[in-house]
Amino acid sequence: MRHDHVTDETTAALHPNWKVNDHLIAILARNARDYPNGIAMRERDRGIWHELTWPDYLDVVLALAAGFEEEGIGHGDVVLVVGDNRPQLYFAMLALVCLRAVPSPAYPDAQPSEILAQMQRENICAAVAEDQEQVDKIENVRGQWDGLRAIYYDDPRGLTAAAPEGAQPIEALIKRGRTRLAGDPALRDDLLARPNVHDPAVLLHSSGTTGAPKGIPLKHGHVLAGVRYAAAAGYFRTGEQHMAYLPMAWVGDFAFSIAAALELRFTVNIPENQETALHDLREIAPTLYFASPRAWSGMLTRIQVGIAETTGLKRRLYDHFMSFAIRLEEAKMEGKSPSLLQKLWYRLGDLVIYGPIRDQLGLRKVERPYTAGEAIGEDVFLYFRALGLNLRQFYGQTENCALAVAQSAEDISLTTVGRPFPGIELKIDDTGEILIRGDNVFDGYFQNEKATAETLRDGWLCTGDAGEFADDGQLVVLGRLSEVVHKADGTRFIPTYLENRLKFSPNIRDVCIIGAGREFLSAIVCIDFSAVGQWAQERGVPYTSYAELSQRPEVQTLIAGEIAHLNNAVPESLFIRRMVNLHKEFDPDDGEVTRTRKLRRNVIDEHYKAIIDAVYAGERSLDYEARITYETGQTGTLTRHLEITDLPEREG
Repeated sequence: MRHDHVTDETTAALHPNWKVNDHLIAILARNARDYPNGIAMRERDRGIWHELTWPDYLDVVLALAAGFEEEGIGHGDVVLVVGDNRPQLYFAMLALVCLRAVPSPAYPDAQPSEILAQMQRENICAAVAEDQEQVDKIENVRGQWDGLRAIYYDDPRGLTAAAPEGAQPIEALIKRGRTRLAGDPALRDDLLARPNVHDPAVLLHSSGTTGAPKGIPLKHGHVLAGVRYAAAAGYFRTGEQHMAYLPMAWVGDFAFSIAAALELRFTVNIPENQETALHDLREIAPTLYFASPRAWSGMLTRIQVGIAETTGLKRRLYDHFMSFAIRLEEAKMEGKSPSLLQKLWYRLGDLVIYGPIRDQLGLRKVERPYTAGEAIGEDVFLYFRALGLNLRQFYGQTENCALAVAQSAEDISLTTVGRPFPGIELKIDDTGEILIRGDNVFDGYFQNEKATAETLRDGWLCTGDAGEFADDGQLVVLGRLSEVVHKADGTRFIPTYLENRLKFSPNIRDVCIIGAGREFLSAIVCIDFSAVGQWAQERGVPYTSYAELSQRPEVQTLIAGEIAHLNNAVPESLFIRRMVNLHKEFDPDDGEVTRTRKLRRNVIDEHYKAIIDAVYAGERSLDYEARITYETGQTGTLTRHLEITDLPEREG
């Protein structure tokens, strides 16, 4: 073994219910044997959908495994996987699993420095890349890591005649693997028999908000337990139509597009690229759909922009029926049943408004829509439920395969995330921390005993989240315990709670609450350029750029009103007294947010110290020297004039 991890014997003691031969490759082989005509995957390429059956899927995985082994990759090797969702990348991950090697996916927009750090932390010996862009990033830092022996790429465009040394197309590997399999009839069965339930199926990573990301090995037993718990709760059904568009480095994609897809025989539909995903969604018409609160909010903004540009009659019909449906949904949440007349009127609305909008979004067949990752805005949540989508919230982390707690179809609340799946234990300890136990909980971080000891205690996963139980027993997530801070007067608050409430507004993309050790709270706001731009256009407010729009007096008033609305709902000690609209969005390339858009507060404090100092010094504005990075990698500064706004204590 080339990396340390919990031994099979130790894992067997931790998980006595696991069966050695119960792993992803065995399930793939079962599907190929028992469902030879079932469609496992569909990919849109140049406008045409290409289908692969379960036997096709298995044959490519085994051929790639044989090819990787010929290249010297074997048990315990860690291999980088980077790129957008592509069949060859999924096949490569499972091929590595056949060899008991470990795929370690990275976010496709990761910078070369992040790629290098991942290679060094995990002793990565090879890389599987989507295309020239990803190959170039790896090559950019390859001289700083001698351990990287080879690069295998999917898309040959730009690489056919000028591939770097040691780089070759995945297709060539598949051909060589097929030759090996044809020449050695016993190899196929050998590859199928090698993995076991205790092997890592993937090496994922924490978000790294406070330091370097931690490696999170998830074993076959973990991910299969999570999927089975979720299926028992009605979260997944056999034979779902699923669209794979989430980053492959995110636990949700592995859980949905690989583990659940294999166990429950999903058809995994892969859009042509990220730019066509929304268009492809209409053709796919999934039955299962997950999107972050930010994505649902963006979808609502697109609908509102489209309605604003339509004819007067259509707009009036939309306003009437949507207002009616939202009132009806609010009444349902209060436990009131709709009357027969209301049901009939809703059906009419479904014919003329709700159904056509769902169809336009590509969600006409979705039976199980979900959201998770952060709190979703009340208006957004109610809107999509009013539209006829049974939108539900769930709660999970990479350490528990993202599958732990969810709202049932009949048990919906704006403030809770639901109940634990069957097989999962959940409790709140004396400090208010949420603890979870089950076979879906990982066994420890990659080469990090200290972090493991802090996170796993007596078999319980210490989530780091503060929570409580609602009166009906559902879980309420309050925020990260590590982010509990105090004002100068000792007032306790959780910035993420306030930030999430502000991000309920479609006009606010990101916000950072400042106030630890201070006399009062303030907010650094990043406006949503699309939503605020549309708002400005409708009101004739001129602007030429994000920076200019953010500083318009009308926009300052708009955002101040959003914050005043929050101030109405919190104690006076948590009022936000001052705000500044930033001239740009928080950027993961600048280290201000993670790839999953979680704030790195220490970086924000450093980058915007001059702004924060001006806010607390009582300044009305400042000329801020903004750092900029050009495409060449060179840096410079640009002066931005930023307004600082005092906020009313109460709205209106």
